[in-house]
Amino acid sequence: MRQTADSAVTMTPASAANWRVYPPLTLSPILTVALTQFVEHGYDATTVRTIAREVGVTVPALYYHFENKQAILVALLDHAMATVSSHVDAAIAETGEAPVDRFAAIVEAVVLYMAYHRDLAFLDSERRALTPTNRARYVAHRDRLEQKLRETIEAGRRFGAFGTEDAATCGRAILSMCQGIAGWYRPDGPDTPEGTAARYVRIALAAVEHTGR
Repeated sequence: MRQTADSAVTMTPASAANWRVYPPLTLSPILTVALTQFVEHGYDATTVRTIAREVGVTVPALYYHFENKQAILVALLDHAMATVSSHVDAAIAETGEAPVDRFAAIVEAVVLYMAYHRDLAFLDSERRALTPTNRARYVAHRDRLEQKLRETIEAGRRFGAFGTEDAATCGRAILSMCQGIAGWYRPDGPDTPEGTAARYVRIALAAVEHTGR
């Protein structure tokens, strides 16, 4: 079934039963090649013809699966949000209501996603290329993730565990900090995803002025 830019099918990510485990991506050949091209050359500089050539299919064959280049980007971003959201939801379900534990788990799940799937996470920088309708839908997904973090920070404030006076700004700053990992993290570098997550959790706890409770 061909996917359109306005109704791309959201793909089901790998099981998040263990939310700390991010299996390798299982994308179709078209999406795999498109992801590589978008990351290396940018969305605007990548053509449908280039994607088709790298996949080894004709342009009409590619259009059989995707309406246009926008639909390919939408499918990748849908997959990105479904992946990170499912892991965050599983982390929240495991940690329960304790705000500090929940906060740490959300940050850890996001950082692990950024490190293990950095190319997919890097596509957030291409959201500017989305049509207004598709951008609004993508931003709504991001906002739901931000809301979960903000609500956890607010719960921590009520509990006396966090001293910050501005949960909303803290939440945005922490997610922006995590998003930056996609730009610098390298699998062959000295940092592991787990080590990076542990450091970022400590930084995030400092940002919300964790009282130690």
